[in-house]
Amino acid sequence: MSKTTPPTPTIKNKKARFHFEILEQVEAGIALTGSEVKSLRNGKASLDEAFAVIRNGEAFLRDCNISPYPQAGYAQHAPTRERKLLLHRREIRKLAGKVTQKGLTLVPLKLYFNDRGMVKVLIGLARGKKTHDKREAIRKREHQRDIKRAMRAR
Repeated sequence: MSKTTPPTPTIKNKKARFHFEILEQVEAGIALTGSEVKSLRNGKASLDEAFAVIRNGEAFLRDCNISPYPQAGYAQHAPTRERKLLLHRREIRKLAGKVTQKGLTLVPLKLYFNDRGMVKVLIGLARGKKTHDKREAIRKREHQRDIKRAMRAR
Protein backbone atom coordinates (compact mmCIF):
# COMPACT_ATOMS: atom_id res chain seq x y z
CA MET A 1 0.00 0.00 0.00
CA SER A 2 1.60 3.26 -1.14
CA LYS A 3 1.07 6.47 0.70
CA THR A 4 0.08 9.35 -1.57
CA THR A 5 0.82 12.90 -0.59
CA PRO A 6 -1.85 15.52 -1.15
CA PRO A 7 -1.10 17.98 -3.94
CA THR A 8 0.62 21.14 -2.78
CA PRO A 9 -1.26 24.35 -3.54
CA THR A 10 -0.10 26.99 -6.00
CA ILE A 11 -0.67 30.58 -4.89
CA LYS A 12 -1.24 32.82 -7.91
CA ASN A 13 -1.30 36.58 -8.30
CA LYS A 14 -4.37 36.79 -10.54
CA LYS A 15 -4.41 40.59 -10.66
CA ALA A 16 -0.81 40.86 -11.91
CA ARG A 17 -1.57 39.91 -15.52
CA PHE A 18 -4.52 42.33 -15.54
CA HIS A 19 -2.62 45.33 -14.12
CA PHE A 20 0.74 44.64 -15.77
CA GLU A 21 2.17 43.58 -19.12
CA ILE A 22 4.65 40.79 -18.32
CA LEU A 23 7.83 41.16 -20.40
CA GLU A 24 10.02 38.44 -18.88
CA GLN A 25 9.75 35.70 -16.22
CA VAL A 26 12.38 34.39 -13.80
CA GLU A 27 12.10 31.51 -11.32
CA ALA A 28 13.64 32.24 -7.93
CA GLY A 29 14.00 30.39 -4.66
CA ILE A 30 12.90 32.07 -1.45
CA ALA A 31 14.35 31.98 2.08
CA LEU A 32 11.57 30.97 4.49
CA THR A 33 11.19 29.80 8.08
CA GLY A 34 9.60 26.44 8.94
CA SER A 35 6.26 27.90 10.00
CA GLU A 36 6.04 29.82 6.69
CA VAL A 37 6.54 26.61 4.71
CA LYS A 38 3.82 24.88 6.74
CA SER A 39 1.42 27.77 6.06
CA LEU A 40 2.22 27.62 2.35
CA ARG A 41 1.49 23.88 2.30
CA ASN A 42 -1.95 24.78 3.69
CA GLY A 43 -2.37 27.43 0.97
CA LYS A 44 -2.47 30.33 3.44
CA ALA A 45 -0.71 33.07 1.46
CA SER A 46 -1.51 36.08 -0.70
CA LEU A 47 0.53 37.78 -3.43
CA ASP A 48 -1.98 40.56 -4.19
CA GLU A 49 0.05 43.50 -2.84
CA ALA A 50 3.49 41.90 -3.18
CA PHE A 51 6.44 43.18 -5.20
CA ALA A 52 10.17 42.53 -5.43
CA VAL A 53 13.00 45.01 -4.88
CA ILE A 54 16.72 44.83 -5.55
CA ARG A 55 18.89 46.41 -2.86
CA ASN A 56 22.67 46.13 -2.33
CA GLY A 57 23.00 43.38 -4.93
CA GLU A 58 20.29 41.24 -3.29
CA ALA A 59 16.64 40.66 -4.24
CA PHE A 60 13.83 40.76 -1.67
CA LEU A 61 10.10 40.00 -1.78
CA ARG A 62 8.05 42.65 0.04
CA ASP A 63 4.44 42.64 1.28
CA CYS A 64 3.82 38.95 0.54
CA ASN A 65 1.32 37.92 3.20
CA ILE A 66 1.92 34.40 4.57
CA SER A 67 -0.50 33.74 7.43
CA PRO A 68 0.90 32.56 10.79
CA TYR A 69 0.82 28.79 11.31
CA PRO A 70 -1.40 28.08 14.35
CA GLN A 71 0.58 25.06 15.62
CA ALA A 72 3.96 26.85 15.46
CA GLY A 73 3.80 27.94 19.11
CA TYR A 74 6.51 30.41 20.06
CA ALA A 75 8.28 30.15 16.66
CA GLN A 76 5.82 32.39 14.81
CA HIS A 77 6.80 34.56 11.85
CA ALA A 78 5.69 38.07 10.94
CA PRO A 79 3.06 37.72 8.17
CA THR A 80 4.39 40.43 5.83
CA ARG A 81 8.10 40.37 6.61
CA GLU A 82 10.66 41.00 3.88
CA ARG A 83 11.90 37.68 2.43
CA LYS A 84 15.13 37.15 0.53
CA LEU A 85 14.90 35.83 -3.03
CA LEU A 86 17.56 33.33 -4.02
CA LEU A 87 18.94 34.26 -7.45
CA HIS A 88 22.34 34.05 -9.08
CA ARG A 89 24.36 37.27 -9.02
CA ARG A 90 24.23 37.64 -12.81
CA GLU A 91 20.42 37.25 -12.77
CA ILE A 92 20.12 39.97 -10.12
CA ARG A 93 22.40 42.31 -12.11
CA LYS A 94 20.41 41.68 -15.29
CA LEU A 95 17.09 42.39 -13.53
CA ALA A 96 18.51 45.46 -11.74
CA GLY A 97 19.58 46.90 -15.08
CA LYS A 98 16.11 46.42 -16.54
CA VAL A 99 14.25 47.71 -13.46
CA THR A 100 16.12 51.02 -13.63
CA GLN A 101 14.42 51.61 -17.00
CA LYS A 102 11.34 53.81 -16.80
CA GLY A 103 8.16 52.11 -15.67
CA LEU A 104 9.41 48.56 -15.07
CA THR A 105 8.88 46.67 -11.84
CA LEU A 106 9.27 43.14 -10.45
CA VAL A 107 5.98 41.41 -9.64
CA PRO A 108 5.55 37.90 -8.17
CA LEU A 109 3.22 35.89 -10.42
CA LYS A 110 3.13 32.52 -8.68
CA LEU A 111 4.33 30.87 -5.46
CA TYR A 112 4.60 27.07 -5.71
CA PHE A 113 6.45 23.91 -4.66
CA ASN A 114 8.66 22.32 -7.31
CA ASP A 115 9.02 18.55 -7.79
CA ARG A 116 11.74 18.41 -5.09
CA GLY A 117 9.45 20.09 -2.54
CA MET A 118 11.27 23.45 -2.62
CA VAL A 119 9.28 26.70 -2.57
CA LYS A 120 9.77 28.73 -5.74
CA VAL A 121 8.53 32.16 -6.82
CA LEU A 122 7.88 33.06 -10.44
CA ILE A 123 8.91 36.72 -10.76
CA GLY A 124 7.77 38.77 -13.73
CA LEU A 125 9.48 41.86 -15.13
CA ALA A 126 6.43 44.01 -15.74
CA ARG A 127 5.29 47.31 -17.21
CA GLY A 128 2.06 48.85 -15.91
CA LYS A 129 -0.93 48.81 -18.27
CA LYS A 130 -2.86 51.95 -19.08
CA THR A 131 -6.58 52.18 -18.27
CA HIS A 132 -7.65 51.80 -21.90
CA ASP A 133 -5.59 48.59 -22.21
CA LYS A 134 -7.36 47.18 -19.14
CA ARG A 135 -10.75 48.09 -20.62
CA GLU A 136 -9.85 46.32 -23.86
CA ALA A 137 -8.83 43.19 -21.92
CA ILE A 138 -12.22 43.21 -20.17
CA ARG A 139 -14.01 43.68 -23.50
CA LYS A 140 -12.07 40.79 -25.07
CA ARG A 141 -12.77 38.50 -22.11
CA GLU A 142 -16.52 39.26 -22.24
CA HIS A 143 -16.57 38.67 -25.99
CA GLN A 144 -14.93 35.24 -25.54
CA ARG A 145 -17.46 34.42 -22.79
CA ASP A 146 -20.36 35.32 -25.12
CA ILE A 147 -18.94 33.14 -27.90
CA LYS A 148 -18.62 30.15 -25.55
CA ARG A 149 -22.15 30.71 -24.25
CA ALA A 150 -23.52 30.77 -27.82
CA MET A 151 -21.61 27.58 -28.72
CA ARG A 152 -23.03 25.79 -25.67
CA ALA A 153 -26.57 26.89 -26.54
CA ARG A 154 -26.29 25.28 -30.00
